[in-house]
Amino acid sequence: MRSICVFCGSSFGRSDEYKSAAEAMGREIAASGRRLVYGGAKVGLMGAVADAAVAQGGEVIGVLPKALQEKELAHEGLAELHVVGSMHERKALMADLSDAFVSLPGGTGTMEELFEVWTWGQLGYHEKPCGLLNIGGYYDNLLAFLRHTVTQEFVKPEMHAMLLVENDPRRMIDAFEAYEPPKTPKWIKREET
Repeated sequence: MRSICVFCGSSFGRSDEYKSAAEAMGREIAASGRRLVYGGAKVGLMGAVADAAVAQGGEVIGVLPKALQEKELAHEGLAELHVVGSMHERKALMADLSDAFVSLPGGTGTMEELFEVWTWGQLGYHEKPCGLLNIGGYYDNLLAFLRHTVTQEFVKPEMHAMLLVENDPRRMIDAFEAYEPPKTPKWIKREET
């Protein structure tokens, strides 16, 4: 595993815990000798994770849509900054550049990014681990809902188990290292025609 992609908020959120966790994640990625791939901005948790990785001597690659670069949100201290035409291109390139994905606290964009790569894994488009760094219980309600999707037979237990959940950056990286993708089809009671 060479590169870890971090999805997170472009704001800091309400709790100082979120910024501390973003900084810890950036430091852990750099200290482990891996590259950080992220959304390329200098603001919020995105800026915090990148700043921490850079300060630790890590290689940081950002992917930013041109429209956001024009708003002067681009981080200037990265090893590489890829400027792309759209959010779709951003997500595709981030996925191509990464070997694992983790979401820190963030809003709908953060969740949408994680859900897309997790879905791609369920469909067999990749075998890369996906995780949630559940800082201060931020994702507790989402995790309860995801368990509900299993009990209601919209998500197989094996597909649900693909989403790794930790509250410590080092344990998340360890979980990524130990990850084995499921070898079962995604569909529940799929009718053959």
